[in-house]
Amino acid sequence: MVKKYKKLQYSLANFSSRVLSKKLTHHVIRPFKSLQEGQAQNHLGIYLGKDTATVVCLDLEGGDHKVLDCFSVSAEGQQEASSGATTPGLANLIAEACAERVPRYQDSEAAVALDCAMFMQHNVHSDFSDPRQIAATIRFDTEEALSTDITDLAIAFKITSSDQTGSELSVFTAERKVLSDVLVSLQNNNIDPITIEPDVNCLSRFILQNVYSLESRQVGTLFCVLSQRSGYFIAFTGLTEVPAMRTFLVDPTQDRGDLLAREVPVTAALLGTGEPINRLKVLDSTDSVDYQQLSEKLGIEVSGVDWLGSAAAGPETIADCAGQVDFAIAYGAALAHLEKARSVDFRSDFSPYQGKKVRLQKALKFASISVTVLVLIVGLYFQLQLLKTNAYRGKLRDKFAGDYSPIMLGQKLPDKFTAAKTKLGSELRRIRNVRSGQLSITGEESVSAKLALVLEAFNKCAKPTNLNIDSTSITARSITIAGNTSSRANTLKLFEAIKGKLNILQQRLELKNGRDNFSITVEPKR
Repeated sequence: MVKKYKKLQYSLANFSSRVLSKKLTHHVIRPFKSLQEGQAQNHLGIYLGKDTATVVCLDLEGGDHKVLDCFSVSAEGQQEASSGATTPGLANLIAEACAERVPRYQDSEAAVALDCAMFMQHNVHSDFSDPRQIAATIRFDTEEALSTDITDLAIAFKITSSDQTGSELSVFTAERKVLSDVLVSLQNNNIDPITIEPDVNCLSRFILQNVYSLESRQVGTLFCVLSQRSGYFIAFTGLTEVPAMRTFLVDPTQDRGDLLAREVPVTAALLGTGEPINRLKVLDSTDSVDYQQLSEKLGIEVSGVDWLGSAAAGPETIADCAGQVDFAIAYGAALAHLEKARSVDFRSDFSPYQGKKVRLQKALKFASISVTVLVLIVGLYFQLQLLKTNAYRGKLRDKFAGDYSPIMLGQKLPDKFTAAKTKLGSELRRIRNVRSGQLSITGEESVSAKLALVLEAFNKCAKPTNLNIDSTSITARSITIAGNTSSRANTLKLFEAIKGKLNILQQRLELKNGRDNFSITVEPKR
């Protein structure tokens, strides 16, 4: 039995040290550490298109926004590719590319920019100015503005301006199924994005962070970005840094100078910034726009922008990217981690991000389970120790009971050892008294003890009283003494001396022949 106890204790100790310590570190310490570090983590921006994706990894610590890495992957030609949604194959390619770059991408938080082909933009008026009230009524306002059912659509919005009559909103709509496919395919590859935003909003964030200089804030500047398949117009209203945005599709075979000459006046009217457009800043991925000719057509200043230089990224940095525009959008998506205000986020409408909360819950859950298991192990350990002690006490009690019964003349051992100890102590004192002659075997005082008490009393007053003892009779319970003294006064003195040790039960006095005769019966005091 003892060997089994020791074997079980060793197994429990081994389990605690080798299993709990590792898992506690992985599931509790690392999640709490990552939550505490916050901005110290690297951040990913993922720009998702129909069959291509661009990923930018930024180090946002210290405000430097250093580009650690960037790359693009393509699922073009794969059977899984489908119109309007990122595919599981594309998500797998992103995860595999990130895995090859560990530890740079390890424990990084991601944000997604959705290609403009996957959503639509609308201008909607709201009667409210408070963002919370707008968020509560945006679906009703959008449904009324579009005159169509938007049950299957996810909505994101941005407040472009507000006054006493309400707010003007840029509303973005996308199919819920498309967004769900995007989110599920990424989550299946351990990528849980904190936001899913329109690409134009991420691009405006990139411009605001890297291109929107103090000089351009003093005049009406319109920013234009042309990729291989899409076009973006972004204008900032005054000093509020709230962008007015517009997206449109681009035909790769179309002359881009003519396209901008037609679209810029239309955009200036649609955006309604309230300020005249005096300057056009262009980023053309094909570098085919003649800025001089376009400036003559529009009658405003037109120039290009060194977008890569403003982001401190050289050509070698984006060598693995699909293009400058894709890099800028993914870069802007990674900057979403810096925004504390409400962002233009599709995910908040259909599947709010709870990554940190889930990690914290998992950490607390595992910590609770670990503590529970540890308490059970400690409790089981002490229970085993208690069982061993009880087994030893049981053996000791059985042995003690065998010795107790003969000593106590057949009495059973009491339940409490203290009671048995008290009884044994009384019995030991009785035996010692018997051996010394103070008690008889039955427990009464012995004859010699009684006689010693009488003699002690007589010795104290024998001479002063002229005592003579005629006879002494001793029984089991009393002593009868007959004698005489020289006077009655001496007899009374004798009685007083006797009363110090004995109780006088009977007495008889008689004067005869000049002596005071007496006869008394006494017993020892109890």
